[in-house]
Amino acid sequence: MSRKGHIKKKEILPDPKYNSLLVARFINKVMLHGKKELAQNIVYNAFNQIGEKTKKDPLKVFEEAITNASPLLEVKSRRIGGANYQIPFKVEGNRRTTLAMRWIINAANEKKGKTIQDKLAAELIEASTGTGAAIKKKEDTHRMAEANRAFAHYARF
Repeated sequence: MSRKGHIKKKEILPDPKYNSLLVARFINKVMLHGKKELAQNIVYNAFNQIGEKTKKDPLKVFEEAITNASPLLEVKSRRIGGANYQIPFKVEGNRRTTLAMRWIINAANEKKGKTIQDKLAAELIEASTGTGAAIKKKEDTHRMAEANRAFAHYARF
């Protein structure tokens, strides 16, 4: 591509089962080495387990988990006058859900023992109730941003 012009983001299709763009994005995040069908099976099996365990609509639990794990603030490193500062920034739009999905998947992968479907289902249920490793990651990020609030005036660059 040339240096000029804006590169258009590729549109993704909603997933076949729930007809949701959010679920389609989540499947794409779970996918490794282009094996989409395997990723779909993992996510749908995790959703089935969520339905069995919570007796609620798995899509609602999933959306609640993503909302609860979405950060409002994050810190970015900036070099100013020979010193590195962690500057808090608001997290905008798509990046919020992307970070939430990444944190949920990483938290599920770090759990020991069971299959990935079990771990993913457990992490999504925990995130929807406001507990779990993904929520802890969000709170740590917020705490870091709060601690570095004194450097917020550097954000206007």
